[in-house]
Amino acid sequence: MTIELAADAAVEFAVDIADSLARPDAADLPTDQPWWHQSLAHGAPGIALLHIEVAAAGLRPFDRAHEWLTVVASKPVTAGASTGGFYGAPAVARALAGATAARPGTYRSALAPLARQIAADAHARVDTAHIRMDAGQLPPMAEFDTIRGLAGLGAYLLHHDPGSTALRAALGALVRLTHPVTIADEAVPGWWTPTGPTGRAEDEFPGGHGNFGLAHGISGPLALLAQALRRGIAVEGQREAVETIRTWLDSWRIDTPGGHRWPYMITWDEARTKPKQVLHSGATRRPSWCYGTAGIARALHLAALALSDDAGRQNAEAALISAATDPEQDALVNDASLCHGYAGLARITARAALDTTGSSATHLNALSTELLQRARAQPVADGPGVLEGIGGVGLAVLAAVTEPATGWDTCLLIA
Repeated sequence: MTIELAADAAVEFAVDIADSLARPDAADLPTDQPWWHQSLAHGAPGIALLHIEVAAAGLRPFDRAHEWLTVVASKPVTAGASTGGFYGAPAVARALAGATAARPGTYRSALAPLARQIAADAHARVDTAHIRMDAGQLPPMAEFDTIRGLAGLGAYLLHHDPGSTALRAALGALVRLTHPVTIADEAVPGWWTPTGPTGRAEDEFPGGHGNFGLAHGISGPLALLAQALRRGIAVEGQREAVETIRTWLDSWRIDTPGGHRWPYMITWDEARTKPKQVLHSGATRRPSWCYGTAGIARALHLAALALSDDAGRQNAEAALISAATDPEQDALVNDASLCHGYAGLARITARAALDTTGSSATHLNALSTELLQRARAQPVADGPGVLEGIGGVGLAVLAAVTEPATGWDTCLLIA
């Protein structure tokens, strides 16, 4: 009875969020912004996915989802190098593909040209990456990360176009990304970024930085490469690339009384000298999806599963559990969002639980439920979107009751 009541409360909470976003022409929405119809992170595509999930669960009619999808498809969509998994053609396509998954046969005519465009853009971006690597230059984060780069594009392709040459091309480029580059007579990881985390030169990061995060760093490519391996999709050197990335991550693991954690990022001097303490250690930052222990631990979890490494799997599960239970880390979480709040932690722990058994699965499932309770206790999230807003919270809460019909959480590279 307790489980049923908890499920009923979750459904009611998710539906209340969807109802608050019922009207795509509501006056308090930024409908006049050029990004609104094509931003999965902050705009209409993510809200459309929420309404599709609510309709697929039989909680509201599909008419609302169709209204939001009409907004998504109502204006020209950005294509080319400025797009990514969360913006432009891939974001719009994800909403339409989600609707097609929930209601087979629908929206295919609108989806087909977008799918062709995404494949062409992926090939073009891979070509650009290879030209850069041929020249021995270091990459911008936007070349490879989850939010804007090949990892995010690959996440879409893996789940919606897995047999494509575009996916294999993206995997090949990410494999090559793991080959070291020599800069000033020193070898650095191929994903070392010559700028600060803003993508611009910063005094705090002379010589650039190494980024660990699942959203903006090397954990995104690791998660994609590992998930493709698990699905039997592999290119030459892919297993070795997974090993290379996770060896690097493990070499920077910080062991504390509260459990394992990883830096958010490291500087050039830190990479050269390997000090006992690094400036951006994550000690005073959230253990979130975008940056922090939870997202990194899930990427390492997926890598261990792909390589059938039971010890690595257990270590990743322990790190994820500690990130969600250590009081010092929990005190740093102060919102409900998917990106850096409790909804994201809940969804990561729920997905990890599905990939393990025994006491770890039991613990992770219980944690996911508890984290969702914390998410519901937080103030209303910032804005309506998926990553930082109430739309993402609604999706996470509903997913605890019914398996997502759209596969929306694959955009986070946790599933």
